[in-house]
Amino acid sequence: MDKHTPAGAAYTVQRRVAGPHDVRMDGMTDLILRAQGKSVFDIGCNRGMVGFHAPAWRRLPRTRGCDNYEQGILAAREIFADLRAVDSRFEVVDLTGGPEALKPFGAKKYDFVLCLATYHKLKRVMLAEDLSVLMQHFGRITKGYFAWRGTSDKHAENEEEMAALDRDLGAVGLKRIHTSYLSAELGVAAIWGR
Repeated sequence: MDKHTPAGAAYTVQRRVAGPHDVRMDGMTDLILRAQGKSVFDIGCNRGMVGFHAPAWRRLPRTRGCDNYEQGILAAREIFADLRAVDSRFEVVDLTGGPEALKPFGAKKYDFVLCLATYHKLKRVMLAEDLSVLMQHFGRITKGYFAWRGTSDKHAENEEEMAALDRDLGAVGLKRIHTSYLSAELGVAAIWGR
């Protein structure tokens, strides 16, 4: 127990990701090989660990992330504060507000946009047409690659999500260029390219 945990209180931290962080990009590691000198936006970034764990990502000149999990965003800010070569910004954002919710980030575009195990959560709380508008917005701010990861145990849902993303991202000029079923632990992954 640390000095911040009251005596008699249980120390609990919620696990918020599937699988260990060192395999979050399993099936998409070609992106890491292309990352040096690029910018990234991580949708549903949690604590920012995807961007922190891969050494090449740490040298990204501009790293942005959003999540509705305030404690995670605060942790990401602290972690990235020590990476002096990285211009980072992490914001608490409720994406159900659509593209308007992303105003703190301005009108920037990113070489990589990551949507790892987030789409299915948004699908639960957003109308399909609102989710399409949001994904098309993310497609428009993608200069190079949009990477998505589904859930590990819902194969039919994953295929439906990829079809929806094919439609939404295709409408803004992105085409699916890679699909990987390699990761049994984390599930299917896909990449769309400009």
